[in-house]
Amino acid sequence: MTPAPHDAPTGTDTQTLASPAAIRHDWTLDEIEALFALPFNDLLFRAQQVHRDHFDPNAVQVSTLLSIKTGACPEDCKYCPQSGHYNTGLGREKLLEVEKVVAQARAAKDAGASRFCMGAAWKSPREKDLDVVLEMVARVKALGLETCMTLGMVDAGQAGRLAEAGLDYYNHNLDTSPEFYGEIITTRTYADRLATLGHVRDAGMKVCSGGILGMGEAPRDRAALLQQLTRLEPHPESVPINMLVKVPGTPLEDVEDLDPIAFIRAIAVARILMPASHVRLSAGREQMDDATQALAFLAGANSIFYGDQLLTTGNPRAERDRALFARLGLHPERRDTCVDDARARARVENELEADFARRAARQAAARAEALAYDATLASGD
Repeated sequence: MTPAPHDAPTGTDTQTLASPAAIRHDWTLDEIEALFALPFNDLLFRAQQVHRDHFDPNAVQVSTLLSIKTGACPEDCKYCPQSGHYNTGLGREKLLEVEKVVAQARAAKDAGASRFCMGAAWKSPREKDLDVVLEMVARVKALGLETCMTLGMVDAGQAGRLAEAGLDYYNHNLDTSPEFYGEIITTRTYADRLATLGHVRDAGMKVCSGGILGMGEAPRDRAALLQQLTRLEPHPESVPINMLVKVPGTPLEDVEDLDPIAFIRAIAVARILMPASHVRLSAGREQMDDATQALAFLAGANSIFYGDQLLTTGNPRAERDRALFARLGLHPERRDTCVDDARARARVENELEADFARRAARQAAARAEALAYDATLASGD
């Protein structure tokens, strides 16, 4: 008898695969594909069991994302409108001023965000830009928000400086499977991405890493992407699962749409494989109806980006998110600030105040010197 399309392969112990208490780093590709092949109702039920074992099932972590430097990226990622290789009509913008970033972070906090994410279209940050970025981190951290950055590749020294500035999370997605990766990106290797994640972890920061679905990959590639993420020890604390946003001018603008059910399956499998991680329903929400998003939350997604725009693509308006949360009985996850965080923020605030005082003193001295110079000129006439 031919098995139904979503029957688990014969001989696979799916009860063991879906054990709510299991946190593993040795998942085989066959085991992960077996999860993907479960009947949809069984898969969601088991993902929900795992989710409830580790999280409040009705709490969703809310982040806001700001592009701090847009366009002209030297990478050739086929999905990205910021790549300098493609004509997408996106203008090139310089690195934002620190005060503008802080104002956006303050507004995000007032709107209910607990984490503020900042992204720059770089292959890796230059030294002069990194100094500005470090100040952004310190200033946003001082507001009481969790901080996240995505700046491209970073080496051990750069990761260490970001951690010292107070950066909580560093985002660096794997994007897809190692096998399919070369079809999407040629300017940075998979090993480069893994090396950056290693530097981030060694520096003591939390890892945010996931991928993009719907780029023309095979189902096995989705399983292989999740396998790579589970091999990271510990698992990434945040796992963004993105639905491709097809941007005109990019090589993937005409790729076939991914079945929403296949996308929900990936959310559920990610939840089972990485039980203690926040699984983020990320890019592509603008194209999803409320029912699809509700299924994603049921499958174990418990993090979203909040606001009208991601880096350069649309995102559901805040009012729509609030209405959806109310209909589903969801609420923003509350961040418990520990004493160490409070002390860290106080230290940063003290350092900033001292820095401002030094600047003010220098400016006052410069003004006094200018006035004295003018007076001397006047007496000599």
